[in-house]
Amino acid sequence: MTDTARFILTLAQLNPTVGDVAGNADKVRTARKQAAADGAALIVFPELFIAGYPPEDLVLKPAFQAACRSAIEELARETADGGPAMLIGSPWVDNGKLYNACALLDGGKIAAIRYKVNLPNYGVFDEKRVFARGPVAGPMTIRGVRVGVPICEDTWLEESEDYENVVECLAETGAELLIVPNGSPYTRDKQDLRMSVSVARVTESDLPLVYLNQVSGQDELVFDGASFVLNADRTLGAQLPAFAETITTLAFEKGAAGWRCDGPVAPLLEGDEADYAACVLGLRDYVRKNGFPGVLLGISGGIDSALCAAIAVDALGADKVRGVMLPFRYTAQISLDDAARLTTLLGISYEVLPIAQAVEGFEAILAKPFAGLERDITEENLQARTRGTLLMAISNKTGAMVVTTGNKSEMSVGYATLYGDMNGGFNPIKDIYKTQVFRMSSLRNRWKPPGALGPDGEVIPESIIIRPPSAELREDQTDQDSLPPYDMLDAILERLVEREEPLAAIVAEGFDKDTVVRIDRLLNIAEYKRRQAAPGVKVTRKNFGRDRRYPITNRFRDKAEALAKPDETLLVRAGRTSSEAFEG
Repeated sequence: MTDTARFILTLAQLNPTVGDVAGNADKVRTARKQAAADGAALIVFPELFIAGYPPEDLVLKPAFQAACRSAIEELARETADGGPAMLIGSPWVDNGKLYNACALLDGGKIAAIRYKVNLPNYGVFDEKRVFARGPVAGPMTIRGVRVGVPICEDTWLEESEDYENVVECLAETGAELLIVPNGSPYTRDKQDLRMSVSVARVTESDLPLVYLNQVSGQDELVFDGASFVLNADRTLGAQLPAFAETITTLAFEKGAAGWRCDGPVAPLLEGDEADYAACVLGLRDYVRKNGFPGVLLGISGGIDSALCAAIAVDALGADKVRGVMLPFRYTAQISLDDAARLTTLLGISYEVLPIAQAVEGFEAILAKPFAGLERDITEENLQARTRGTLLMAISNKTGAMVVTTGNKSEMSVGYATLYGDMNGGFNPIKDIYKTQVFRMSSLRNRWKPPGALGPDGEVIPESIIIRPPSAELREDQTDQDSLPPYDMLDAILERLVEREEPLAAIVAEGFDKDTVVRIDRLLNIAEYKRRQAAPGVKVTRKNFGRDRRYPITNRFRDKAEALAKPDETLLVRAGRTSSEAFEG
């Protein structure tokens, strides 16, 4: 038993790998040794830690369920050594139902288990497909302290028809402290939302709250950690860093007002800095967890590939990054010069492979069946497709993964085709609009995130950043000839993609109607292209892939007209008695 006037708690803000049950269990053992050395009574791990989060449909496999349970049971046996108890998340089968669970391991036993009650089923979450809803339960007693363990979503919404107020139940049944294991993905400004939600739960319950989040990249999701403690008076008791693994031991002291923590408070990244760090972590974990020896990318001399190269070096180190310039007859000398300088600043291997012979070969093949037809977009796209083919060939030959470089603005309207922009292994800037690409490039020249492996100082030549954006869409055409300026394009896209605003509302804000209608049309017809694109880091509220899922075959078009108002006089509403009769 611990001295109940003092409760020593270790938070394991760690990076699990989905499906690596044995590897995740080893991380648990290592962290518990540190917690024991720190004198902790309890060490806590994030949501579903033994499985990795989110496991998606992997969690439905009986073999995976059995592997997770076996690992938990073995870890439970190890707690017979008298060391710290453990709170650890795992999928759990009970009476034929699969739950998102958190188990208390102590004294060589699985001393208690709690199931997630409220299952998120929005945005990137799809837990109702795979898990059963758990019952509301009271607190656990851990070394003499009554601890409530709401799991992630159990703290996010107040009681309603679909959501149980788990925190209220825990407070009413004698909880002294709330510990919340989370798998909360990063999006811009997410920490403010987490904090406001947690403050609301503390205010309602008058209990201190420990918010523990994992830190990892998992496919398109990035989990930023940034775990924290709120005292019952809503003061910040501790703040762990973001985008970094940490095992932090905290002391809770019990006074007249209950338990309180006064621990370290780490500064957090915000805005473009946080987004850049998310891109680095997302790419690093995708490459390492999938076993690629390194990455390669097409270096065009433009800003998108320059930013991706910087992110790749920061994520993996210069020795793991290979740049390839694939020039054609329209490639400007300034592009060749800037590409060479970029790769020198970053310290990556670099080669120039002219593609004229390959493109002309394709053109010769097409010449006979299409003799007499004028040159059009077919020939214009051959150089882009040739580059993609060669990058994938180098990937096959070396094992290195292709980093794709299409930004969100151009992917939105179907313009991301160059240098393997769409096809390849992973895209760190898939969810970054073009205007932010420029901001992040300037940012990286004066700052880099903690833990980044790239050099300090300028890594992206200023000449790349200040050069007007252009791309080899046609021999004599630039992006800005066919699209509105990027600040206008991104403002329109943000309203269409993130906010789902009607076109009439966007026009009413002062945007040109024809431009808005055209951008909306391009957004719709490019859906099939985006479905074929590589996965990439999610940083906004709505990314392409997990969040925004539109049908490819879709004839609906917003005409930028005022929305029709419903005619309530046409709707016949059933009275109470007739409704009851029908239901009976």
